[in-house]
Amino acid sequence: MKKAIAIVVAALLVVLAALGYYLFRPLPVEPTPADFHCYDLGQGAYVPLEVPEQAFGVGLSYAGHIQETASEFDPDATPPVFKKSPRGAVRTDANVHFPTPDELIQTADAFELGLGETLRADFPDLSPLLDYEVEMGFVLFEDIDPSQLDSPTFAPRLGFFIVNDVSARSIGILGEGRPNRYAYWGVSKSFPGFMPIADKAWAPEEATPNGIPCVEIETIVNGEIRQHQSTDNLIYTPVEMLRFIHAEFPDAPLKKGTIVLTGTPGGVAMTTPRWLARLGNLLGLSRFRKLSTKLDGDTSRFLRAGDKVTVRGQGLGKVSVTITP
Repeated sequence: MKKAIAIVVAALLVVLAALGYYLFRPLPVEPTPADFHCYDLGQGAYVPLEVPEQAFGVGLSYAGHIQETASEFDPDATPPVFKKSPRGAVRTDANVHFPTPDELIQTADAFELGLGETLRADFPDLSPLLDYEVEMGFVLFEDIDPSQLDSPTFAPRLGFFIVNDVSARSIGILGEGRPNRYAYWGVSKSFPGFMPIADKAWAPEEATPNGIPCVEIETIVNGEIRQHQSTDNLIYTPVEMLRFIHAEFPDAPLKKGTIVLTGTPGGVAMTTPRWLARLGNLLGLSRFRKLSTKLDGDTSRFLRAGDKVTVRGQGLGKVSVTITP
């Protein structure tokens, strides 16, 4: 009897050890910054930035944001790429409307027919889980032939600016487990006013391969610094991002005036411990269960009506908005 108990205990210990390793194991490859040429902001000029006809976003492009969102990383895989509606563009000092449950549910149902019925039944008071994301964006000053993106010496003419990629995380969570997961990210970031953007872009006198302004960017919410990072910690170069966009949206021309949001550093409101995310995947939790868990958890760092949010970048200016009911 004692021998049988010992065997059972040993087996349980092995299972627990295996589970612990699965939940707390490190990433196979740690993300590292790309090799950039840092522009001198004194060797360039500021030009007006028009509201774009086409906007793309690249996600999970800073190591800190990958860690805080419990995301996986594969250096050989394409990062999240999504379209962002240009209707979200607003300028500094604008008011950004806090989406109501009905607006969120209607938007979700328009994107995925029938989803609204489930949300109305189970989440009638759905919160947007409104989040901020300071990002450096870039705008194309010329049309780009995709074949140029494979050349290591290609230096596209770009302008750089500061932008806030506001997000309704509850909509993004609904993409969990879906084959088009990142399209939900695009929907979550495309409500009116969800792209507070600078009115000017900085352009270098001469374009250089892998050139960017290596500057500090940050988010301030009601006077509190929430995000602070240097753009030279980006994992991908602008040309790599354009290559990812073309691969994901081959029918979308990389035309003059297109803007790209390059991703946000760590410090957003939406965080998840990696072990918890892995446990949820192991248990096969549905997207609705994941949404319920997040809504029932600590939501104190998400934006609320009345909050003032400022994103700024060294030499790139700042954009401030107020969240309104």
